[in-house]
Amino acid sequence: MLYDPARHEPLEHIPWDEAAALDTIEYIVRDTEERYAREARWPMHPLDADGGATDPVFNLYFGAGGVQWALHYLEAIGPVRLRRSYAGEVDVALVENRRWLRSEGLDDSALASYLMGDTGLLLLVYWLTSDPTCAARLEELIEANIDHPARELMWGSPGTMLAALFLHQRTREHRWAQLFVATARRLRTQLLWSPEHRCHYWSQDLYGRQVTYLDAVHGFVATAAVLIRGRHLFETSEWDEWHGRIVQTIRATAQREDGQVNWPALLLSPDRSSRPQKALMQFCHGAPGFVICLAELPGEALDEELLAAGEALWAAGPLVKGANLCHGTGGNGYALLKLYERTADARWLERARSFAMHAIRQTHQHARMYKQLRYSLWTGDLGLAIYLWHCTQGVGPFPTLETFFA
Repeated sequence: MLYDPARHEPLEHIPWDEAAALDTIEYIVRDTEERYAREARWPMHPLDADGGATDPVFNLYFGAGGVQWALHYLEAIGPVRLRRSYAGEVDVALVENRRWLRSEGLDDSALASYLMGDTGLLLLVYWLTSDPTCAARLEELIEANIDHPARELMWGSPGTMLAALFLHQRTREHRWAQLFVATARRLRTQLLWSPEHRCHYWSQDLYGRQVTYLDAVHGFVATAAVLIRGRHLFETSEWDEWHGRIVQTIRATAQREDGQVNWPALLLSPDRSSRPQKALMQFCHGAPGFVICLAELPGEALDEELLAAGEALWAAGPLVKGANLCHGTGGNGYALLKLYERTADARWLERARSFAMHAIRQTHQHARMYKQLRYSLWTGDLGLAIYLWHCTQGVGPFPTLETFFA
């Protein structure tokens, strides 16, 4: 089977209610601001605690930096007015996050990480202040990260390549385009060929292991998403080569069953064993992330796979892990929203909104269970708030993957 039914729950077919979506956005934002006002930081949610750690974290992915970004983003795009600015708190997040990285045993190379290090936080500072010294530091970090062995979005050069793209979109300065293209060309030299699967892939040195992820955070398709979004910066022949390699790998690794499609987390098992991989159907591993990352790929070469992937995640239903973006119902819902944008077929918008209504129920259920909201962007309720707003609009970019400077 393409997915594990135990990781999903039946969809509650609640009619779309825009007022309920807007009320939930308001509830999440107000509760988040009030919690900060009481404690001057946001507590880590039990579901985010790794190994029992409960101290607050400050990065873009599941820490205070992501919350600060989400609050300002929601104000900028329309649905809420904040009671205060959090611009002055990002410097604190930078200091605290560096302390956390050191406590995890990571060296200074980790500072360049887009989702876990300085880069994402400095992008937030630059958005809110336009400080040229901040831009200079970002340039240093992006350039220093070009040869990072992770070769993935969270820690490696694809993440800092994405930061360069956001900065180029913001400023139109040529230096950011140069860094984007230089990173892409270095990644091109690091591509490997699998005779078994007849496709190209990258290996990733992550957490003390060498792996071959395909997924939308650590893997091939996450890097492909950055290349697709910055395709206008390449020479035509260079983009054509990337396009061909992306299509080849996505087709070669697709798992097909009864008109549906999913992708494995890994191209090759780390121990080269024949053990089956977990059948995951979420943004960070599985079809939803592939749809989101590939939704802007020009042409029709992957339309069959993307539509079949949408059918698979719709059949699987909401995730039991909750409403979040990375491995929850909100992230899967974004894939349905992307298919509506790509096809203009109204059933995908209806399905995206069905997931949104179910996710609202999950958020309130978890708030009662844990006596708090989940204060994070990628793994918590702030990401859901952005998804709900995009469902009201019928269109919207995935937070910090497709948009940064609102």
